[in-house]
Amino acid sequence: MPEQEATAQHGTPAQEIADFLHRRREQIAQRWADAALFRTVFTVSRDEAVEAGRAVVEALAAVAATHRIEDPEADGFIVVRDQLARTAAARSRAGFTANQISLEVDALRAPAEELLLADLSGRPAEQVRDRVTALTVLMGTLRLVVLETSLTAGQEIVERQRIQLLEAATPVIQLWKGVVAVPLIGTLDSARSQVVMETLLDTVVEQRARFAILDITGVPTVDSLVAQHLLKTVAAARLMGAECIISGIRPAIAQTIVHLGIDLSSVMTRASLSDALAYALRELGTDIVAHVPGGAESR
Repeated sequence: MPEQEATAQHGTPAQEIADFLHRRREQIAQRWADAALFRTVFTVSRDEAVEAGRAVVEALAAVAATHRIEDPEADGFIVVRDQLARTAAARSRAGFTANQISLEVDALRAPAEELLLADLSGRPAEQVRDRVTALTVLMGTLRLVVLETSLTAGQEIVERQRIQLLEAATPVIQLWKGVVAVPLIGTLDSARSQVVMETLLDTVVEQRARFAILDITGVPTVDSLVAQHLLKTVAAARLMGAECIISGIRPAIAQTIVHLGIDLSSVMTRASLSDALAYALRELGTDIVAHVPGGAESR
């Protein structure tokens, strides 16, 4: 009965935590601004860290007001997920693990709990325990939200790095005015084929290239999927006004293409990159001469 009367007088533990966070948001934000999670991310000014902390406190208050203190999907967290994602990503880029980031979030609980205990001074021990427990649960849910956003941010970083590696491994080289080439090395899967196509088309437009050479000397095997990727790239280059030449088809790959029944009759092919370049230069009206010792030149 006394506990029921206390609840009726003061509200549920979750509601009291909501009121406490709303009332003390400025003091909590000031203390959080000195915590590692905010201090090391918001380095331009302390006011920026305080503002970020205040936004998180207000979000926690909104979650507590709905009594969903154990729910990481509570609506109150929506408004700060982007903020938390940027913060977690910054710590990840600084080399911190998910466990270390989790510990930094847990360190935010003590300053808030200290203020809560001050507010609850003189209250029955059972009430104090229930309110502190509610705050602990809420801060634990915040840890889960930060971990989720940290993992998501980490996956996005890995994906960006993967794309960057694909782009770096697929350079487009200008061999001559109007002639560009892509020396392909390694396995050509769907993701890399898309990068090849986009990079090649961008360069064709930028360089106003009339010829684009796809050199597959460094591609270990060609199956039907790889062939389809090559044909799509050739077709896309044609739509951009460039003739695409495939070079570097080794005897073993030629046999595989024939065995698979892949039709490359509509595609210009050459045995080597130099042969493909020679063809493109002739089509551009450029004479190729071989230097002969003694000063003589032969056509």
